[in-house]
Amino acid sequence: MKILIADDDTQMLRALRVTLGARGYGVVVAHDGRAAVNLAVEERPDLYLLDLGMPHLDGIEVIHALRGWTSAPILVVSGRTGSFDTVDALDAGADDYVTKPFSIDELLARIRALARRVAPPESDPVVTFADVTIDLVAKSVSRGAGAGVHQVRLTPTEWRILELLVRNEGRLVTRQTLLTDIWGPAHVADSGYVRLYIAQLRKKLEPDPAHPQHFLTEAGMGYRFVRP
Repeated sequence: MKILIADDDTQMLRALRVTLGARGYGVVVAHDGRAAVNLAVEERPDLYLLDLGMPHLDGIEVIHALRGWTSAPILVVSGRTGSFDTVDALDAGADDYVTKPFSIDELLARIRALARRVAPPESDPVVTFADVTIDLVAKSVSRGAGAGVHQVRLTPTEWRILELLVRNEGRLVTRQTLLTDIWGPAHVADSGYVRLYIAQLRKKLEPDPAHPQHFLTEAGMGYRFVRP
């Protein structure tokens, strides 16, 4: 997922770029409203984090400009705490509003919630590889062909990991992203959880679990789903 962050606070931009980048998000930054609109057209991000008090174009003007052509989620991150500012931003087309200072865990939770509202446009509801068929809408998995097709039983946690990897096909999903999204921020160091469930998915879905072709480990970083 690519996120555009627009804020005239250089330290805030730097901190958010590092924090979100470490969790597997692609990040582009703008220091003022006009640059934010230009970058939005060039980069077509999946989600926006906007400050309200920016030079050239303020946050409300940027929201109006964006809503003219994109429905991507907009999360306002602002030091303005008045209810009028919140209402104004939401009426302009923002999806959520967080006031500064904020906890990074809360911000990440808001981002995840907004990301879940919009399925990636390139996402196919039915994904096939080898003899496996994954139906992302029906939340079902099957293996085999013809009369030999059978349903694969997954636990709820296995399904959530599978769905996250498949919806990000070809892209690295970091261990921290998996742990935070599925087990919560208190478990970001418990990488053993991820290894265990990835091993289970390979046993159930890989043609040769000992030599995985589709659920790949990126050493020291995370995992990637591919269809070679």
